[in-house]
Amino acid sequence: METARPDSLNELATLRAIIADQAEKLEMQQAALSAEVEKRDAIISILRAQLDLLRHGQHGASSEKIDRKIEQYELMLEEIEAARAEGQARAGKSPLPEPDETTDKARRKPLPDTLVVEEKVYPAPCSCPTCGGTAFVKAADKVTEVMEHVPASMKIVRHVEKRRVCRGCDTTLSGHMPSLPIARGKAGPGLLAHIMVAKFDDHIPLYRLSEIYDRQGIDISRSIMADWVGRVSVLITPLIARIKAHIAAADRIHTDDTPVDVLDPGRGKTKTGRLWVYVFDGSRYQDPNPGAVAYYYSPDRKDAHPAEHLAGFSGVMHADGYGGYKKLYGQQIVEAACMAHVRRKFHDVIKLKASAVADEALARIGALYDIEDRIRGMTAHERRDLRQQHARPILDALKVWMVDALPTVPQKQKLAEAIRYALSRWEALGVYIDDGRVEIDNNIAERAMRQIGIGRKNWLFAGSDVGGERIANILTLIETAKMHGHNPEAYLTEVLACIRDQPADRLDDLLPWNMGHRAQATPESQ
Repeated sequence: METARPDSLNELATLRAIIADQAEKLEMQQAALSAEVEKRDAIISILRAQLDLLRHGQHGASSEKIDRKIEQYELMLEEIEAARAEGQARAGKSPLPEPDETTDKARRKPLPDTLVVEEKVYPAPCSCPTCGGTAFVKAADKVTEVMEHVPASMKIVRHVEKRRVCRGCDTTLSGHMPSLPIARGKAGPGLLAHIMVAKFDDHIPLYRLSEIYDRQGIDISRSIMADWVGRVSVLITPLIARIKAHIAAADRIHTDDTPVDVLDPGRGKTKTGRLWVYVFDGSRYQDPNPGAVAYYYSPDRKDAHPAEHLAGFSGVMHADGYGGYKKLYGQQIVEAACMAHVRRKFHDVIKLKASAVADEALARIGALYDIEDRIRGMTAHERRDLRQQHARPILDALKVWMVDALPTVPQKQKLAEAIRYALSRWEALGVYIDDGRVEIDNNIAERAMRQIGIGRKNWLFAGSDVGGERIANILTLIETAKMHGHNPEAYLTEVLACIRDQPADRLDDLLPWNMGHRAQATPESQ
């Protein structure tokens, strides 16, 4: 049977109609797809804005709830962006270029130049597939660099002490290997450092770490690692004591505290202990004294504990409104209150209901922070002079405005509470104006506490009061090392490799602020 050729006008019109219909359907599908992409992009933008807001507002007792929300938003972002990437891959599209935060133009970030480079060479053919020729002129190589993951690995270090006997007197001469961090132990300083950082900085419980090692074919039980952790914590105790003494000798510190669950075997449940932090950081005003972070543990929040921690301290202390500090303020310790706490209380008002009064308070406080942004990094004298010139009038006007505004708002609502909170601490809020070494808020201490909030999710609880003290001590060394730009694992590896052989009068050489530039002893001098 012969098929008729589509040469009539009617048949051509029918074909054109079919093509037009298909084209219209494709356009509709493309429009729907574009709308879906725009919708996902909008969701991503909203989630990113919410993440920024949550991170900006993270503080105090609510930080754990905010951490959980951040994790949820992060997971949502991962799913949305992974789905978008999957769709683009199926469509044969190239990956999205990374945005430049300063110009919003697409750019590719360079790969880190600290990584080990493995080169794989693919030789060009020796004969031309087009003409069969074998004479060539060298051309520029095409180079493509990608990052690749190399699984973590273990190695055995065999220490061999060479020996020889003197023919003349039979004296045996021997090489001398450095003392191991744990005598007769099987763990070298690098492995111990990795375990300490994994547990206390990366917040990986030891049983999970044991599972990770098991996947690598290495059997290290949780109990063995727990034993190593306890022995290392004793080994670094002299460094912890020196860091805490260094902070006690400072004249300006930031402090904060947070609860931590602790096992209470006698009652078969947990009790609430307390972790305290004290920070000295003069980097914002060019103080030559090294910064440091010290953590303390206590079984409760009684005021006797900060009194004991601060027994040797004299100077300005940034703190929240905890009543236990009141007995400490006087001739030796000057209270510096936190403007960020005041600002957050007005933010809390706006979260519940729009308020022109709260907006005005935030705008005035924001002007004070604008000044701080401009003077950050100047000397203490420059900061003081500029604050007195520019910040004092704003702060004085803020107080007058608050006094006038207080009677005009409902006294039982949060807005009145926020105003009363600020006015009750006014003298302490203004300490920073006349001292360029003092900060406007206590955010330095609150940032130091975030590690505890993150860690609590994985620790669940400290094993005992002694365990709480161990957490505080090890975090003291790790966080101080990070403050001075050290990779904490590399720093601990170096410390543990030599601390047992270090003379007592040279232990200060192992402190984080001395490790980067201390003199390297030769084997002969050791």
